[in-house]
Amino acid sequence: MGSCAVDGDTGSGHIVMLPFMAHGHLIPFLSLARTFRKYHPNLSISIAATPLNVRYLGSTMSFSESREICLKELHYCSSDHGLPPDTENTENLSLDLIGVLFGSSSSLADPLAQLLSEISAADGRKPVCIISDVIFGWSVEVARGFGIKCFSFCTGGAYGTLAYVSLWLNLPHRKTDSDKFAVPGFPEQCRFHRSQLHRFIRAANRTDHWSMFFYVQLSLSLTSDGWLCNSVEEFEPLGLKLLRNYLKLPVWPVGPLLPSSMLGHKSQSSSISRVIAAERAGKKPGLSAEKCTEWLNSHVPDSVLYISFGSQNTISASQMKAVAVGIEASGKPFIWVVRPPLGFDMKGEFRSEWLPEGFERRVMESNQGLLVRTWAPQLEILSHKSTRAFLSHCGWNSVIESLSQGVPIIGWPMVAEQAYNSKMMVEEMGVCMELARGVEDEIEADHVKRVVEIAMENVGTGEDMKRKAVEIGEKIGAAMRNDGEERGSTLKALDEFVTTILSS
Repeated sequence: MGSCAVDGDTGSGHIVMLPFMAHGHLIPFLSLARTFRKYHPNLSISIAATPLNVRYLGSTMSFSESREICLKELHYCSSDHGLPPDTENTENLSLDLIGVLFGSSSSLADPLAQLLSEISAADGRKPVCIISDVIFGWSVEVARGFGIKCFSFCTGGAYGTLAYVSLWLNLPHRKTDSDKFAVPGFPEQCRFHRSQLHRFIRAANRTDHWSMFFYVQLSLSLTSDGWLCNSVEEFEPLGLKLLRNYLKLPVWPVGPLLPSSMLGHKSQSSSISRVIAAERAGKKPGLSAEKCTEWLNSHVPDSVLYISFGSQNTISASQMKAVAVGIEASGKPFIWVVRPPLGFDMKGEFRSEWLPEGFERRVMESNQGLLVRTWAPQLEILSHKSTRAFLSHCGWNSVIESLSQGVPIIGWPMVAEQAYNSKMMVEEMGVCMELARGVEDEIEADHVKRVVEIAMENVGTGEDMKRKAVEIGEKIGAAMRNDGEERGSTLKALDEFVTTILSS
């Protein structure tokens, strides 16, 4: 079941953490575990996951962390569920197979119960609680069977999570023929648009695989003892207020779940790279952090556009060419994480034919662009002084990483709650311009050029976006303040949560 070298003392309580099987969930859970260990070292922490995900988490941890945070294996055999052998997370899976992976997750209930029994026997008392991924609602029933509390952890933000939960539970778009509609939990004037919905939820009718899974699991999570959220009180005051009103449960914002080195001033050296690399290892970059830093150093502050659509998203070949033509015409320096377009193996070799003829050679010779295959050291790029804006899929980890550094966003949401994150940043925060929505949205190069130029200019909309992003970055950093005089809002929320679980 996995092991760690924590001394036999159980401290003031043992927390068992249960992340969903995707890197975008595993990393925030590990970051939360690190936060608990840093500010409440008397707590014992175990992260329970399937064997291959345990191996992945272990690869991201230092030796000292592996002695402080236990990794526990839960038995899981993907081929038992109609998945390819050794498939334990969403990496390299089609959307249809990701749906199968979601459905198979409830098979972890019995292994979790066995693990809780083993921990109880070893510690001489039951764990104080389970912290479970919000889409693992079944874990609430396991916790109830052991007489312990269960808290749901949403790795996204409050606004996006509320939209995601309410849409799946209520399917409000099916009750109107209008493209714009109200969503329960949001003010009446805050209308959502049908184009912001992924095709799976647009087609959902309560009888399909996706809506049945989410309806059951999210409904169960609404019966948990409270929610933790990867956000900051001052960053998302509206989203957190709305989420609390909807859930009628305590919600503790415990973000930003970032390496501590990300919460200082922006850097123009590679010194931050070594710290971040140690904290967020586990993926092999297509280009070293040192090479990226060297290239960024060759450009003036606030001049570079960073482009990445996350580790599991890509765009069509025609969209890719439109982006290339548009950014080259803008004249703005850029770093672009390029992956094979839709219809090709995302882990396969990138072909120059997917870009305009001579594009990569021209931008490299002129020093306008740097193309990175597969994966880039995103934290280092966003924390560099030369980075001005981020063309992003609006995944929550990327949003937090970008805004913590005062970097505004050009949004191109793809799946999950990304469109709702984009909506919030455009309408509520003013730190984002939306370029497109989803993979079906065809775009023109002239449109790309125009949006990039507006977002990166030091006047008008671009100037406002930058100013507001910097203000948000300061709020995010202040939430983790621990200077001895006053603890930031996140550390206070963490203290309140720990008091809650230990006093019950």
